[in-house]
Amino acid sequence: MNGRVSITLEDGVAHVRLTRAEKMNALDPEMIEALAAAIDRLAGMAGLRAVVLSGDGRAFCAGLDMASMAGLAGSDFDIMARTHGPANIFQQVCWGWRSLAVPVIAAVHGVAYGGGLQLMSGADIRLVRPDTRLSVMEMKWGIVPDMAGFALWSGLVQDDILRELIYTAREFSGEAAVWLGFATRTAEDPVADALSLAREIAVRNPEAIRAAKRLANLALQAGVEEILLAESREQGSLIGTPNQMEAVAANLQKRAPDFAD
Repeated sequence: MNGRVSITLEDGVAHVRLTRAEKMNALDPEMIEALAAAIDRLAGMAGLRAVVLSGDGRAFCAGLDMASMAGLAGSDFDIMARTHGPANIFQQVCWGWRSLAVPVIAAVHGVAYGGGLQLMSGADIRLVRPDTRLSVMEMKWGIVPDMAGFALWSGLVQDDILRELIYTAREFSGEAAVWLGFATRTAEDPVADALSLAREIAVRNPEAIRAAKRLANLALQAGVEEILLAESREQGSLIGTPNQMEAVAANLQKRAPDFAD
């Protein structure tokens, strides 16, 4: 996808790789367009059960390529244009993973600065090497996080901690990212662990996995009454379906399930 992003699909698991390794996968306009296109492609991909998002080379993503983005200030780009539902295209490349129907796992190493940190935050699950260097870096450049970071970090990172990290732009480690709330857990080989986890998810009832993601997304913003009603609706739509019955049968017969898409 224009030399910036690649997608492979195996056994229901899509591996999306940022391939601008020589620039530590920094986000230039071509990378932004490629990531938005990748999300669109995944949304319509048959047989998709889970996604792994990683970066080639020395880093997951070094954030915005400031030199290549400088020209946007005098261009026709309208930051207020909602090109992807509630989001502009920069927000979509981070928020879009959250809106995908299937779970997304980010495998993070090297650095995840600024937009790179927001990109990984769009994933359902975030595995990081302990020595990864991360930062909400935008304040260094005199700007604020605006690639859906505030929406994605709500419910993940404690408010006062988030404010400190935004105001100071200070760097923290992958190990610290776990207890700060930005990462799920550390992994010495995040890609291998993420692919293993994705394969584990891929053998579950795909309809139930998608329902669980919808409920998890809803729980971040809805009230108790709406969440309880949604749980009942999702469960009612699953019970007795062929895939749900196959999950039961496979467990009773101690065999691998054979789910239909």
